[in-house]
Amino acid sequence: MTALNPCTARLVLQDGTVLEGFACGQRGSVVGEVVFNTGMTGYQEVLTDPSYSGQLITFTYPEIGNTGVNPDDQEADQPHARGLIVRQLAPQASNWRSQQSLPEWMEQNGVIGIHGVDTRALVRHLRELGPMNGVISSDGRPALELLEDLKQAPSMEGLNLADQVTTPTAYRWTKPCSVTFDQRFQTRPERPYRVVAIDFGIKRAILERLVSHGCDLTVLPANTDINTVLSYEPEGVFLSNGPGDPAAVQSGITLARSLLEHRQLPMFGICLGHQILGLALGGTTFKLAYGHRGLNHPCGSTGQVEITSQNHGFALDAASLPEDKVEVTHFNLNDRTVAALAHRNQPVFGVQYHPEASPGPHDADHHFARFAGLMADRR
Repeated sequence: MTALNPCTARLVLQDGTVLEGFACGQRGSVVGEVVFNTGMTGYQEVLTDPSYSGQLITFTYPEIGNTGVNPDDQEADQPHARGLIVRQLAPQASNWRSQQSLPEWMEQNGVIGIHGVDTRALVRHLRELGPMNGVISSDGRPALELLEDLKQAPSMEGLNLADQVTTPTAYRWTKPCSVTFDQRFQTRPERPYRVVAIDFGIKRAILERLVSHGCDLTVLPANTDINTVLSYEPEGVFLSNGPGDPAAVQSGITLARSLLEHRQLPMFGICLGHQILGLALGGTTFKLAYGHRGLNHPCGSTGQVEITSQNHGFALDAASLPEDKVEVTHFNLNDRTVAALAHRNQPVFGVQYHPEASPGPHDADHHFARFAGLMADRR
């Protein structure tokens, strides 16, 4: 157990709001977009998810860290969220899988955080005014100086962060989930499906679920061109989740548009990959008022509902999608934004939410089986 250092820290928002608290993790200052996640669990998965690159995460659940951290729950080799904002941070972990406390892990991995913040008031502020840049500081700098730093920070709109988190080189992934108590569906076809996964910020859990549904994966960088993809002779192409503004990922949109010309090649996109598919099909995206980040968002259509895990700050504009090519198959039932789409004439579909459920419910796991089925139909 590591006692929390009572060192004072502050959170300064770009509108001049200042919240005082206590430092946790590494000492220093860090700037990012302040967003909130409503999940009651999954803090380690969130902090290591590349989709949170460039963001300061506010957890609405009042106590974070009481189950510790462990290697199996990481979505990447290192944290990608820039900072952590919580009401109460547990200094001691109590869980049979825990190998380290969250404060220790944060310090070891260079995550700057603040605890003791009135997160309820902060979330109400963000809900009223929308996400905005902020800075967490525990180095004693005055609020006015931190506010000057914020004036230089770019907005999330227009940022291509996928190029910053993608793999620099191609690699193969053949490992299913390493957690033995995961009882979800697994299949081992006699010949695994050859799949190229484009890494815009891919989560480890997505790779594991694709393998569990019979895929042999080659993961390629975000800026891969059509000729490189086709050189692997894939039976399907997967477009991954990732951070930033989807409209700024021009290389991914160009690739998806080129792949759509190969009309019998199955394609599946999740989150950012889903948005890139929509953009390649002629749609547009917009920034949500305060984003969808949580584990219990209802999505569906035609009388069927899935409870889903979500993490996105942008969405496709349903009115912009060409009706002759695209069917919106699922809506977010909270605000009627596009939650899933399918091409009317090609084996191509995308979902805005996260069917790998890490963390979250397992309702949407069938989308991986759907992708495998599209490839099986074409053998």
